Amino acid sequence: MPYKNKSDRDAKHEWQVEKKRPGAHEARMERQRARRALDKKGKDLNNNGKADAREGKDVAHVKALDKGGLNRDGVRIESASKNRSFKRDSNHNLVSEVSKRERKK
Repeated sequence: MPYKNKSDRDAKHEWQVEKKRPGAHEARMERQRARRALDKKGKDLNNNGKADAREGKDVAHVKALDKGGLNRDGVRIESASKNRSFKRDSNHNLVSEVSKRERKK
């Protein structure tokens, strides 16, 4: 059920559910390490804690974490729409690393 207001969300319950999912914690930490590494080596001219190249963008793994990828496999900066446009199954798992947009080319 989608939440209408953020105040209706039970963050504590959401955190408990996420901790129970196998592999969720490790994947979240991999994504966090990738963002921090890009922020550390990039320029931050407006001093907001994010590298200027990453603002408004996603950090995408070359090989998706769902498919066994790691940070050492490589990361890149992509727009959110390009990074989140992959086909997924009914359990929201990644089915294909090739987006519909790329398949049309």
